[in-house]
Amino acid sequence: MQFSDEGYIIRLRKHGESSLILTVLTRNHGKISGYVKNCLHKKTLSIYQLGNLVRIEAFARVEENMLNLRVELEEAGSVNFITDGSKLATLSSFCALCDDCLAEQEPLERFYYYVESFMELINEDNWLAHYCFFEFYLLEELGIGLDLSECAATGRVDNLRYVSPKSGRAVCEEAGFLYRDKLFSYPQFIVEKNYRPNPAEMADLLKMTEFFLQKNFFNTHGLKFPTNRANLLTQLNI
Repeated sequence: MQFSDEGYIIRLRKHGESSLILTVLTRNHGKISGYVKNCLHKKTLSIYQLGNLVRIEAFARVEENMLNLRVELEEAGSVNFITDGSKLATLSSFCALCDDCLAEQEPLERFYYYVESFMELINEDNWLAHYCFFEFYLLEELGIGLDLSECAATGRVDNLRYVSPKSGRAVCEEAGFLYRDKLFSYPQFIVEKNYRPNPAEMADLLKMTEFFLQKNFFNTHGLKFPTNRANLLTQLNI
């Protein structure tokens, strides 16, 4: 088994004195974990950082074995995060969710667009909006996406204002007003593909995605919700 690809480093685990188990979220092969031998030296430490874009050559004698990786740096993306506490906290959340939620060697196809948008546009003033889109479409990638097309109670397709925490479906103003304190805000900016939402809209979206990720994925699979994500809204102060 042998292939090459490119992707972003999302996890590093030291193995012995100078080697790593590296996890990379790749363009064509999804999440890849593999062994990188004798890579921890002063001259190469800058390569092995969360958020870096790398080119990997992966190979294994038989398919069941752990992959061996050769790694080359393509872009030192980590430098875009380390000087900004909010960006660093968001990168930590991104890496934890990708590592915990995505299956090994399952192609990401369209979802990789949202991964790449967040990583490549981190220096734009609306970088957090791209992270919001990543989390929203992570739900879809996991098969627990929300139905925002019509009101669950009335079937109306207009005046949608809320999302039900029970069903993950949209609710219109008329049907949901009396229960609004128990419902999530409808993510209009996601539906309209508006990449310049206000902070309150992004905070509402992240509260909602956190709820559905925890309820419909982490709890379902008996997994602990990642601390880096649980603390994200506090870190962002929005």
